Amino acid sequence: MQLASNTVLITGGASGIGLALAEHLLKARSEVIICGRREEKLLEAQRKHPELKTRVCDVSKETQRTALFKWVAKEFPRLNVLVNNAGIQRRFAIPEDMNWKLTREEIAINLEAPVHLSALFIPHLLKQEHPVIMNVTSGLAFSPMASAPIYCATKAALHSFTLSLRHQLARTPIQVIEIIPPAVNTDLGGIGHHNFGVPVEEFINAVMMGLRQGDPEIAYGFSQRSSSASRAELDEIFQRMNQAAT
Repeated sequence: MQLASNTVLITGGASGIGLALAEHLLKARSEVIICGRREEKLLEAQRKHPELKTRVCDVSKETQRTALFKWVAKEFPRLNVLVNNAGIQRRFAIPEDMNWKLTREEIAINLEAPVHLSALFIPHLLKQEHPVIMNVTSGLAFSPMASAPIYCATKAALHSFTLSLRHQLARTPIQVIEIIPPAVNTDLGGIGHHNFGVPVEEFINAVMMGLRQGDPEIAYGFSQRSSSASRAELDEIFQRMNQAAT
């Protein structure tokens, strides 16, 4: 993937992996638009990087996803990179702690949104130079952490969708890239849950290297091991990870 002279939309781009990726793409001389649900976080990111373009959008809502696409197509007609990064992680026990409203929202943000946004943007991307769809999944797509059942299931589904999308678009100019993070030190799932994770900058440096090399899948650390593990190895990872959590 070429890194300069793109016009990029990053969902969930006001913090964490999304913001770090936005910062690196800005340094690479690309135009970057970020969207998110919290206007104050978008404004905070824009104060730090005035060249960022921002849009308040709750990607769990179909109407807002459609409005986002129409706005981007009108205001940034050269947009050629879509990064489906927005995600939430809830930890709970089934069934006693399951709140269906929150569960449905988690499914919508983590899976429904990237599927819908991809479908909305593909006709537009087909008209652009060097078009890319980038989906951010997780090492937990391959060996789930049982305490976050919906997050892991949606990331596994997004991994599967990404494989199918890449196959269907193979004869088009659109490159489909999967970013597969390990645990990264962000506020995903709540403040302090991922303090043990790799630093964001370390992970994004690996992502940028993979993008420069044209890798269709970019994993790092734990996610590199889990995404290439055998079934027996995945079973061992699952047992070890979830016994430790218990």
